[in-house]
Amino acid sequence: MLPISVVILTYNAAETIAATLASATAFSDDVHVVDSGSTDATLDIARDAGAKIVAHPFEHYGAQRNWAIDTLPLKHEWQLHLDADERVSDELANELRALFADSGPPPAIAGYFIPRLVHFHRQPIRHGGMWPIYHMRLFRRGQGHCESRKYDQHFYLDGGQSALLKGPMIDDIRLTLTEWTARHNRWADAEVDEILAPSSGVVAPGNITPVGRKRALRARYYQAPLFWRAFGLFIYRYVFKLGFLDGRWGLVFFVLQTFWFRFLVDAKLYERMKGEVARGK
Repeated sequence: MLPISVVILTYNAAETIAATLASATAFSDDVHVVDSGSTDATLDIARDAGAKIVAHPFEHYGAQRNWAIDTLPLKHEWQLHLDADERVSDELANELRALFADSGPPPAIAGYFIPRLVHFHRQPIRHGGMWPIYHMRLFRRGQGHCESRKYDQHFYLDGGQSALLKGPMIDDIRLTLTEWTARHNRWADAEVDEILAPSSGVVAPGNITPVGRKRALRARYYQAPLFWRAFGLFIYRYVFKLGFLDGRWGLVFFVLQTFWFRFLVDAKLYERMKGEVARGK
């Protein structure tokens, strides 16, 4: 076993949590599940896998993750954070074993960015700019926290240097399209809130880290004209970034995630802005 504690956030994740736990318990003897009120078989599956379970009310992802970091009695110096539909690939597990062999990671390194590979209804999405997308998920105790944002929150290091790992974590999206679009509808509201009243994000747009570069691109996207930018982003990802190579489920993914979701955000933003103008009259 590796000296890594694993923290997994759950809510009604019976469809995917077994694979997530199996991938975590293969290398860690300290796996924690932070549940926010599951009513399906999620907790039964977690108990059977030997995970330590704690319940905590959900406010938003940043708050839940920071509560876990600050509160859980994690056994090891290093901690890996996963969602209930994310699992550690064999490639990443082997890379972690090599990393922690002998003396372990270099003392100067406080955290690692891990590439995330999306599987949408069991179809890997490798094109359209979706691979690789790096996330800070592995860091030393006391060195990492999560931004307190309603949407697009990321882990960041409080100090120390970061490095990149090559093996992916798999984001295994198996939600029905009804539930997936319902969640994106809620996330659209959260993103509009962030646009109109930005939270104090810690990761600034820039070229220093993968997340900073991604946030810089998002800032440029926001400068484009309302509504038209959703069309432009879809064409860029599906055509120029070869998203069409990801098959029929890839088509569904890019239409809904790249065009529909982005258009919905703009529509809600337009609605809110017009409403505020009307109230100001």
